[in-house]
Amino acid sequence: MKVVIQIVLWIVCIVLGYLIYGSVTGPIEFAKVKQERYSQVIAKLKDIRNSQEAYKTVTGKYANDFNSLISFVDTGKYTITQQRDSSYMEFDKVYQIDLLREVKIIDTLGFVSVKDSLFKNDDRYKSMMNVPGAQGGEKFTMKADVIDKSGYRAPVFEAKVAKNVILGDQPADLLTRENAQISVEEVNGSEIKVGSLTEVSTSGNWPPIYDKKGDQ
Repeated sequence: MKVVIQIVLWIVCIVLGYLIYGSVTGPIEFAKVKQERYSQVIAKLKDIRNSQEAYKTVTGKYANDFNSLISFVDTGKYTITQQRDSSYMEFDKVYQIDLLREVKIIDTLGFVSVKDSLFKNDDRYKSMMNVPGAQGGEKFTMKADVIDKSGYRAPVFEAKVAKNVILGDQPADLLTRENAQISVEEVNGSEIKVGSLTEVSTSGNWPPIYDKKGDQ
């Protein structure tokens, strides 16, 4: 009986040791996986934002789907303009004399390819809708709209993906905890997103750690 009890105690010690080791290393491993995958996802969201901003610059609104956005990047062009001041004399019927009129003249200097400007020789924009590392080939959800802000009709867009999609193969308890994050150093909430359908904003909900200097 003494031998049996010793064996049982050893098994219990080994199991407890394994559980303690897992409780310590699990969150550390999870944090590494999370940061690597979030970095990849956020890089894609930044490409989507840059493409959407170019789309709005040229068309005055945001694209509502990825097919339209990718097609625009493929063929769209920025118009390069120059603004200069000018003046001329014009007869004023009220004062019955010639008066100096000042105007601003916009000259078109040329055109620049959106694709070359944003991506140069890289064609990654063609797969910007795909969520990096998604187990089921999931895509980002994207929508554009026009909202009323103090009487001004403002175009807006939002692109997002659930954390469950990005980290679906990770421990359920750690994923649940991640979805409830509220911290200035973390991605808060259950999604990673850029833009907003309720506010005039193209910001992302990630902390500065995922941004290069000047790239937010």
